[in-house]
Parts: sequence; structure tokens; C-alpha cells
Amino acid sequence: MEPTNDPSKKRKIINFKVQLNDEQKLAKQEVLNTPITLIDGSAGSGKTTLASQIALDLLFNKEIDKIVIARPFITAGEDIGYLPGGVDQKLEYLTSPIYEVMDILIGNKEKSQKLLQEGQIKVIPLGFLRGITFTNSLIIIDEAQNCNKTQTELILGRLGHNSKIIFCGDKHQCDLKNKLDSGIRLLEDLAKNVEGVKHIKLLKNHRHPVVGKILDYLKTLN
Repeated sequence: MEPTNDPSKKRKIINFKVQLNDEQKLAKQEVLNTPITLIDGSAGSGKTTLASQIALDLLFNKEIDKIVIARPFITAGEDIGYLPGGVDQKLEYLTSPIYEVMDILIGNKEKSQKLLQEGQIKVIPLGFLRGITFTNSLIIIDEAQNCNKTQTELILGRLGHNSKIIFCGDKHQCDLKNKLDSGIRLLEDLAKNVEGVKHIKLLKNHRHPVVGKILDYLKTLN
């Protein structure tokens, strides 16, 4: 598929069931013009919603062939090995928040399930990325703060033609034993020094107002 970035061609407006706010709309334009983006923000800032909306928009406009979702096998205080089922079931457990967001955005669970069944949305374990080059794709790395630097470097090397990577994360929610090893620090550094890598910070809280107050207070304790 050839990139459809010809300015003479108008992009089809997709009527998603959840609309982006002004902050997210500005961020979306930045992402559409950037190969690699870190979307940074506290819990409830809409990182996953924004990344999923962009991915679906590009897919429905036929500007990409598929959406790839990956998320590190790290959870807060819980070993992934104790989760029931095999790798596929564990991945479904970890990526269910993205599925739920896509269901809400599309407003039709059957349609989103069909995208999965047809391979237009794929979930891949981080450990299986080596040797793969993604073309005509948008890759979403959710909970990116739990990717270490080695994993982050591996992901960055998978980017092929007409593709984008969106890292969604918040270093204040890092569950790695050594928080200094979080790949988000590497992405922040790249955004300052490498053209084509951008760091976007979302500030608005989409959850109960008390959540923002709690998170702000907890940051003072670290």
C-alpha cells in the first residue's frame, strides 16, 4: 500500500462514538506527522483512547493495513506467570483495555471483533518482535513505561515503510524493579535529539476529579 499523504486527497471523516477533546486533537495532528511518538500522561489522561482513535482512523482511511498492539508482561504487584491460560489468553488479559476502548470508539463490538479475526488488528508479545519489520502498520505499545531500554530499542528497530509507532506511558506508573531502566527515559532523550521522534504530554484528566488530586499528591511522595 502506498502512503496516502497526498495533500490533494481529503481524508474521510470517521464518526467515532467518543470525540477527542481539543488537547487530544492537537496531539493527533502531531502524531499524524511523526513516525515515532511518545504519548505521555497520568492515569486517566486518555493516552490509550487517543492512540486507538488514531490507529482506527488510519485503518478505516486505508492509510495502513493493520494495527499492531504490544504490551510488556509486567503488572503492578502481579506476576504474569500466575495468570490463567497460555500466552494468547494472557495477552488478551493485558490488552483488554485497548480492545474495550476500540469497542467504544467504533460503537460496534462485532465490527471490532471482525477486525481481529481478519488480522487487521494483531496482538504480538514483545519477545516475538525480533526479526519482524512492520510496514503499512501502526504499532501501539501500551504501558510503555514497563518496557526496559533493551525492549524499547528492539521495538524502535521494527519500524518499516509507511508505518508509525505510538508509545503510551507514564514513568510515574513504572512497575520495573529498576525504574531507571524504563525505556520512556530513552524515548524522552530521543525526542530531544532525533528528528522524527516526538514527546507529547497530555494534561487533562478524563476520570473522576479526585483521581488527579490523588496522583498529584502521590508524586510528591516519590
